[in-house]
Amino acid sequence: MRVRWIEIMLVLCLTVLSWSAPAQAATNLKGADSPNQVTTELEAEVLQVIRNHPEVVWESLQVYQQQQWEQQKQAQELLSQELKASPDRIIGESPATDSVDGKIVLLEFSDFQCPFCSQAHKTLKQFMATHQDRVALVYKNLPLSIHPEAMPAAKAAWAANQQGKFWQYHDTLFNQQDKLGEQLYLDIARNLNLDLERFNRDRHSQAAETAIEKDIEMAQRAEIGGTPFLAINGKAFAGAVPLSELEKAL
Repeated sequence: MRVRWIEIMLVLCLTVLSWSAPAQAATNLKGADSPNQVTTELEAEVLQVIRNHPEVVWESLQVYQQQQWEQQKQAQELLSQELKASPDRIIGESPATDSVDGKIVLLEFSDFQCPFCSQAHKTLKQFMATHQDRVALVYKNLPLSIHPEAMPAAKAAWAANQQGKFWQYHDTLFNQQDKLGEQLYLDIARNLNLDLERFNRDRHSQAAETAIEKDIEMAQRAEIGGTPFLAINGKAFAGAVPLSELEKAL
């Protein structure tokens, strides 16, 4: 968010500076004693222009936001189209509820600590209960930095997947989202009869880190900045999508 705000301010500064007469600016700054003085005088000019034309600043911000939204939308739609055209390439080694052969693929980017993802999880359970014969759900990790347990939970689920228990582990993490932590990760592993030594080795391995990083990189290329994110049948959905919207996408 901080980077995005800096980008906005840079755009605004460039916009307002373009209003100033270059010749006048050069004259005003010619007698400056130091680079710091130049910067100070330039900032003063920019601020004065902003005070004189606040409506143009707002218009510039709106244009910038619209451009960013369009760029993000195009990137996400491209991912959705690629998923429909070449599902195997997008899915990679990510866990799926079933074979994707002959089925519609529902791609999910999610965060185990995100409350909106927990809500989406309930919706997806309903959706898949009705359409599991037609749809394969594919899970990709997008642990957000604002959620301290998102990455450890993702690694634990990845380790469970190495023993064929991803979806059981996945469901329990969401069902007990308020208890995320080391004790829960071990308790779930024991309850699923996982080999604990292998489980601990796998979740702390470089392989787990690399697999999750690949998901994150794919999300970044598609400009997915939040969770949950869903893609199905060439359509993209951000946020906790109502069941009715997923039904329409079929």
